[in-house]
Amino acid sequence: MTHYRITLLPGDGIGPEIMTVAVAVLKQVGQQFAIDLQFQEALIGGAAIDATGEPLPADTLDQCRNSDAVLLAAIGGYQWDNLPNAIRPERGLLGLRSGLGLFANLRPAQILPQLIDASSLKREVVEGVDIMVVRELTGGIYFGQPKGIFATETGERRGVNTMAYTESEIERIGRVAFETARKRRGKLCSVDKANVLEVSQLWREHITQLAQEYPDVELTHLYVDNAAMQLVRYPKQFDTIVTGNLFGDILSDAAAMLTGSIGMLPSASLGAANPGVFEPVHGSAPDIAGQDKANPLAQVLSAAMMLRYGLNQPKAADRIEQAVLAVLDQGYRTGDIASGAPAIGCQAMGEALLQALQ
Repeated sequence: MTHYRITLLPGDGIGPEIMTVAVAVLKQVGQQFAIDLQFQEALIGGAAIDATGEPLPADTLDQCRNSDAVLLAAIGGYQWDNLPNAIRPERGLLGLRSGLGLFANLRPAQILPQLIDASSLKREVVEGVDIMVVRELTGGIYFGQPKGIFATETGERRGVNTMAYTESEIERIGRVAFETARKRRGKLCSVDKANVLEVSQLWREHITQLAQEYPDVELTHLYVDNAAMQLVRYPKQFDTIVTGNLFGDILSDAAAMLTGSIGMLPSASLGAANPGVFEPVHGSAPDIAGQDKANPLAQVLSAAMMLRYGLNQPKAADRIEQAVLAVLDQGYRTGDIASGAPAIGCQAMGEALLQALQ
């Protein structure tokens, strides 16, 4: 029996509901594959603000650092929207990524055959799409200095954010991307804005140099505006995409919507040494929280990514992913993916998953 310590961060909104389903699935798969998963919960986001006054308590970060993996649900909600920027729920997520040194965000966007008609694009455009976006997570414009709102000599205010990357930051995310592409279909597209941004010129130069170490991976480059257009025009041309923090934030959301519902998509945030954080792409959906309407499948698929990328348990991850496909084959749908068909609730979807796992 293999033992792992997992920190659960249910967070806010629908987070506790979907986390309950994911934990039940993990427990059943753990029994099937002799994996002992020891769960412990901690506070983050709005729930942490209400309890402690801060979005990421020191105890939470310490507990995460001492875990083998972290499973996060969702953070944020209307009731915290008017707080000062420094203590908003989202700061808890940024602090967690920074505190654990999680510089690589893996966001898959795969069209499941059962849900192809949920996409807003034509079937012939999205059928067969399977994209992995590798987004740099702890650098770029969100973290660069100087940043802030400053008074000028004329008396008006000026907002400043700085997009900056060092060669070492580019290299480490580049290696993750090349290794990821190597395990997929051997195609990597690097996205930048090298025609006008010096930081992107350094990015393209260093990614191109790194490609010499990966002769089995085909490297291409696109400007970010063209990449956004190509994602909609012909998404099947992409396999793995690597890009910086800002561009990756935008493009990964665009890629997510190719699938028809952001409620179906997991993600993984990885670093060099500390445990990874695995979370669904969607938000906390406070408008349906506590109503048993949430779709837990992205959370469950995030648990599968945790097993695959965080705990090196690919067979257990495969089993969960097969169970998700099985319940979709059986016609089970939550409201966000129902497309006119009868919808079931979060708990019922969890029960269907447990039956499929048996």
